[in-house]
Amino acid sequence: MNIVVTGSIAYDYLMTFPGRFVEHILPDQLDHISLSFLVDEMRRQRGGCAANIAYNLALLGERPRLMGTVGQDFGEYRVWLKDQGVDTSLTRDEPDLFTASFFVNTDQDGNQIASFYTGAMARARELSFHDLNGEQVDLVAISPNDPEAMVKYPAECQELDIPYLYDPSQQIIRLSGEDLREGLAGCDILVVNEYEFEMLREKTGLSAEETRSAPSRACVVTLGEQGSRIWVQGTLHIIPPVPPRQSDDPTGVGDAFRAGLIKGLALNLSWELAGKMGALAATYALEQPGPQSHSYTLSEFVARFREHFDDEGALDQLID
Repeated sequence: MNIVVTGSIAYDYLMTFPGRFVEHILPDQLDHISLSFLVDEMRRQRGGCAANIAYNLALLGERPRLMGTVGQDFGEYRVWLKDQGVDTSLTRDEPDLFTASFFVNTDQDGNQIASFYTGAMARARELSFHDLNGEQVDLVAISPNDPEAMVKYPAECQELDIPYLYDPSQQIIRLSGEDLREGLAGCDILVVNEYEFEMLREKTGLSAEETRSAPSRACVVTLGEQGSRIWVQGTLHIIPPVPPRQSDDPTGVGDAFRAGLIKGLALNLSWELAGKMGALAATYALEQPGPQSHSYTLSEFVARFREHFDDEGALDQLID
C-alpha cells in the first residue's frame, strides 16, 4: 500500500528533576519568575507524530513515505528510520534550522514544565502533494504539524482525490473552526482521542453525531485504558484494549494505534480486526520507554494477537 505520512518529526528531550517545582516558586514573585532546576537525568528520544506512525507501519511490514521538513541535526535519525524500513525521500532537509524539539522537565509529583521548538517543522507548509506528479497514493495520514500545512494538505488531497486519515489532535487548539470543518468534511477517516473529539466538536459547532458521520468511511475515538470506538456508517464497533505485560511510557501510544489500524485496512480486514491490530500495536509502544523503542517480528505480532483475539486465520497474510 502506498502510504504517505505527514506531521511532526522531532526529538524529545526528557528531563527529571529530583524535587518539587512548587517548593521553588515564590507566590509573591510571580510577576518576574526566574527559575533554574538542576536535573539528574536526561534522555533524548526520536519522536514526532509522523515519524512514530511511520516507524510502526514499517514494523508491520509497510514501507511508508515520511513527508516533512527536518533540520541540520537529522542525519542520524534519518539513517535510523531508513534502517527500519521507512522511505525518507519526501523528508526535506532545512540546513539553516534544527529539527523540531520538545523539552520537558518532570518533577517528583509528575508536574511538568515544557517548551516546544518548532524549528524546521515550520517549513512543512512549503511541501505540496502536487509535487508527486499525479503518482497514485492510496492513503495520506495527516497528523499534527505546522498549522498552515495542516490546512493546506487536506485541501490538496481533496483537489487530487487522495483519501486521507485526519488526525488534528494536538493542533485542534491552533486551527480555526472553519479549517477543522473543511479538513473533517473531506476526510476518509477521523482518528482522535475522547478529549480531542469533544474539543473538535466544540470548535466546529457540530453535534457529536454530525462529527462522527462527517468522515466518508469511519470515525475512530481512542479511550486509553478503555480501548477504542469505531463508528462506520452508523454501526459502532467496540475495540477492547490489549493488557500490557508492563507499562512504561505512554508517549507515542496513539501513533502506534493509528499505524496498526492503517495496516489492518491495507490488509482489507474488517474494521473490528483493524481496530484490534491498532490496540495491540499501541500496547507494544506502551511497554517500552519512548515511542520508537519497541520492536517485534510479524510472527510475534500475530501470535500475541491470537492470545487475545480470534482472527479466524485472517492475519496469516501478515506473516506470508
